[in-house]
Amino acid sequence: MAELTALESLLEMGFDKNRAEKAVANTGNQGIEQAMDWLMEHENDPDIDEPYVPPVVNVLGEAEHGQSNTEQATTEENADGDNTENLEFLKRPMTEEEKREQVKRLEELMRVKQAERRERERAEEVEREKYRRKQGQELQQIRQKMQDDDMRNLAEQRRREKMEDKMARQRVKEKIARDREERAQKFGGGATSSTAASSQPTLPSPSSPTGQGPPPTKKEYDESRIQVRLLDGSTITTVFKAQEPLAAVRVYIQMNSNVPEGQDFTLLSPYPRQVYTELDMEKPLKELGLVPSAVLVVTKK
Repeated sequence: MAELTALESLLEMGFDKNRAEKAVANTGNQGIEQAMDWLMEHENDPDIDEPYVPPVVNVLGEAEHGQSNTEQATTEENADGDNTENLEFLKRPMTEEEKREQVKRLEELMRVKQAERRERERAEEVEREKYRRKQGQELQQIRQKMQDDDMRNLAEQRRREKMEDKMARQRVKEKIARDREERAQKFGGGATSSTAASSQPTLPSPSSPTGQGPPPTKKEYDESRIQVRLLDGSTITTVFKAQEPLAAVRVYIQMNSNVPEGQDFTLLSPYPRQVYTELDMEKPLKELGLVPSAVLVVTKK
């Protein structure tokens, strides 16, 4: 009984002739198992279905080699004639049942190899998925770190801004406190001078005709008492120097009232009604007619 060749077995299993010939040739006709392995590995090649073209050989060399082999074969044939006849006797075509049995074994081998290949591909896909997930986790960690760094930088910037704003307010408060202290010292010195002047004996004025005397002199005021009516109707009152600018009143309101932080406002006199502009902020209170006392109203700008 002669078994099917590798090429015949592949054709019996339903493989295309071009593919089968290429598989047998590229595996050196080492057997059906090697041919099937080659087919599974190269089934996606773009030229897999093109006709098989055998390699070109040296015809002259082959002819000489063939002649030498023929002579040697003739000599061996005379010596082993009986053995050759026995081998030819043993070789006989396979029956259909034997062919089906061999094809069945080959198909089972093919299924096993295909299952092994699918399992190998599945394991490779699992490894690739693990690698993708690892890359994704590392990328997420990098993004999270960048977000954390941005939040820390933003918090630090806000902290510095608050500190600078606090220091600026403190400087304004200290300036206002110094101004108050200077006004208080000046006011106390003026009272002492007035007391000393009043303790001196009053000299008799020279006699003058009745109804004739010097015209009254206008009193000069060095200070102004300012009452401010706020947005909610409440009031605050304090004393400023007559030569202080209206901007000092504005700063005092910002530091000592319930006006919301950042709220811009305008000052006005109710009677006679006058709205003070930014240019007026640099003018002294005396020049604006707010001495010795005045009422100002805060309005939203």
